[in-house]
Amino acid sequence: MENLNETISQIYKSESMRILATLIRMLGDFDLAEDALHDAFRVAMEEWPQKGVPDNPRAWLVSAGRFKAIDRLRRQSKFDTLPESIREPGATDDEPTWEDEKDIQDDQLRLIFTCCHPALSPEARTALTLREVCGLTTEEIARAFLIVPTTLAQRIVRAKSKIKGAKIPFEVPEEHDLPDRLHTVLQVIYLVFNEGYSASSGDSVTRVDLSDEAIRLGRLLLDLLPEAEVQGLLALMLLHESRRTTRTDDKGDLILLEDQDRSRWNQNLIQEGISLVEAALRSGRFGSYTLQAAIAAVHAEANTLQQTDWPQIVALYDRLLTLEPSPVIRLNRAVAIAMRDGPAVGLSLIDQLNKEEDLAGYYWLYSAKGDLYRRQGNTEEAKAAYRKALNLTDLEPERRFLQKRLKELKKN
Repeated sequence: MENLNETISQIYKSESMRILATLIRMLGDFDLAEDALHDAFRVAMEEWPQKGVPDNPRAWLVSAGRFKAIDRLRRQSKFDTLPESIREPGATDDEPTWEDEKDIQDDQLRLIFTCCHPALSPEARTALTLREVCGLTTEEIARAFLIVPTTLAQRIVRAKSKIKGAKIPFEVPEEHDLPDRLHTVLQVIYLVFNEGYSASSGDSVTRVDLSDEAIRLGRLLLDLLPEAEVQGLLALMLLHESRRTTRTDDKGDLILLEDQDRSRWNQNLIQEGISLVEAALRSGRFGSYTLQAAIAAVHAEANTLQQTDWPQIVALYDRLLTLEPSPVIRLNRAVAIAMRDGPAVGLSLIDQLNKEEDLAGYYWLYSAKGDLYRRQGNTEEAKAAYRKALNLTDLEPERRFLQKRLKELKKN
C-alpha cells in the first residue's frame, strides 16, 4: 500500500499539470477542472488498491476527472451547458487513441497561450501561468512577489473571469499570429525567472523556486514548440542559472561578476546553454532573447573578467539595440564599452543616456556609475553615485553591498 501511495504521488507530481490542461479544454472552466483533477486522484486512491494501476494512468485520470465534473454539473442542474467534448464520455479504463494522446500533449501548449493572452494584464498573465501551468499555490506566488495572498487570489479570479467572459479561445495561435503571441509567453517566463534570479526586493537576492519553475516552463515550451527564440530564452536562463551559487556568499551578501569563483560555475548548464544559443543563431530566425543569451555565453566562456571578449559583447549589444532599443540595453552596452575602452568613455555614454532617457529612478544606473568612478579613482563622485543607488533599492543584500563600498571608499 505504501508503494502504491508513492506511485500515485509520483504520478501527481509528473502528470497533474498535463491532466489539468486537458480538463480545462474539455470543461471550459478553470475552477471546475481543478476540482475534477482532485476528484480524479481521490478516486484513484480508492480504486487502484483493488484494481491495480491502469496501463495509461494519465488517460484514466482525465476520464475519471471528466466523469466527476459531469456528476458535479448534474447535481447543480447545469448538465445542458456542458461542452460537446464531455457529453459522451467513455469508460474510465478505456485506452486512449493516438489522437487523445496528442491532444493531451497539445493541451499544455494551449493552456500556456491562454494564460498569457494579451487581453490579460501582465500581472494577471504571470499569476495565472504560475498557478495553472506551473502548479504553484496562491500563497507561494504571493510570497514570491511580496503581495497579500487575497490580492493575488483576486487577480487570478479576475483573469479567469476575463478568459470566460471574453471567450478567449483555448488554442495555439495561427502561424501568422504566432510571433507576437509567442513574445508575450516568453516575456512572462522571463519575468518569472528574473524575479527568482534577481529579486526586486526582500532579504534574499534569489528565489530558487521561481527561477526553477521558469526553467521548467522553458523546457516544456521548447518540447512543445521548438522555435529558435524559445531556444534562446532557455539558453539565457540556463547560462544565468549556472552562476547562481557564486552570486552570494554564506551570509547572503552580493558577489559581483568579477569576484565570483568561476570554477564553481555549473559547467553542465553552461554547455547546454551554449549548444542552445548556437542552434538558435544558426537558424537565422532569432530575436532579442537569443542575442542576450549569446552575450551571457561570452561571459561564461571567459576564465576571468579581464579575459572576457568585450569587443564581441559590444558588437552583440549593437545588434541587440536594433531589435530592442531600450535604455536598459543602452546602459548595459555603455558598461561593456567601459570595459573595452576605459571608465571615462563609459561614464560619458551613461551621462548622455541619462539626459536622453528618464532613468532618474533606476538603481543600476547609479550603481554602474559608482563602479566606473571607483575604477577611475574618483572617490567623491563614486560615493555620491553609490548613495543615490542606495536610496533606490529595497533589496537588503544590494544595500549591504553599497554600504560596504561606501565604507571602503571612506577609508581611501
